[in-house]
Amino acid sequence: MLLNYHGREFIDHPELSLAEKAYVWLFGVPVSGMRIRLRRILPAIQGNFDSIVDLGCGKGVFTFELARRYPKAKVVGIDLDENQIRINNEIAKKQGISNLSFEVRDILDHGYDHCFDLAVSVDNLEHIENDVEAIKKIRAALKPGGTFICHVPALKRIWLFRNLAMNFDVPGHVRPGYEQDEIAKKLQLAGFKLDKISQTYGYLETVSNNVSYLITGAAQKNKVLYALAFPILNFIAWLGRKQNPSGKGAGVLSLCTNPS
Repeated sequence: MLLNYHGREFIDHPELSLAEKAYVWLFGVPVSGMRIRLRRILPAIQGNFDSIVDLGCGKGVFTFELARRYPKAKVVGIDLDENQIRINNEIAKKQGISNLSFEVRDILDHGYDHCFDLAVSVDNLEHIENDVEAIKKIRAALKPGGTFICHVPALKRIWLFRNLAMNFDVPGHVRPGYEQDEIAKKLQLAGFKLDKISQTYGYLETVSNNVSYLITGAAQKNKVLYALAFPILNFIAWLGRKQNPSGKGAGVLSLCTNPS
């Protein structure tokens, strides 16, 4: 649905103004790319899980959603941002989500040893220099037979026309993205069994996300303009939610199994 209000838990964010909280209550988390990824990735997560980890959870939008979808599972989100983890835990407490916790941990040194049935990593590997080692550490956190859902940005994506592809180099990334074959090889090199790999973001979703990037610069710039534009951009992306990326999607989604 368009009005699924993902991220509405941020009405309890301690650092948002009343106006910002009202906006979140009306529209959910106002990040076009995040909403696209939620619509594309969540349906791919199938099965029953007793323990779930979201690695590099950031604001925890996926983590909160997984905790709601799997109320009997223990759900943990980890990230290096201590302030964000503190805020996430505060929101979870105010929302009364008892099966959810957030911890300050490094993907490369998390300390988990075959603890989880499901591991999720959404747009994190492009931030890590030694991404194969990070994937190996993610595998170490999974129980044998556990599932890994991995999403990364594509190396190139369409702009406004299907015959024009661009390389997006976002601040904070150590690499702009991945070719589909490249991420597949790295997942397999780390020991995962690759069950399925596909591109995400159809044409309308990509255009919506690109316009969002132009406004914000991926750095929360021009907040008032973006607040006005987001409902329109989200609607455009929603219209394209079932479009086939046709080989030029802006993201790559991999479903893997830890064989041992």
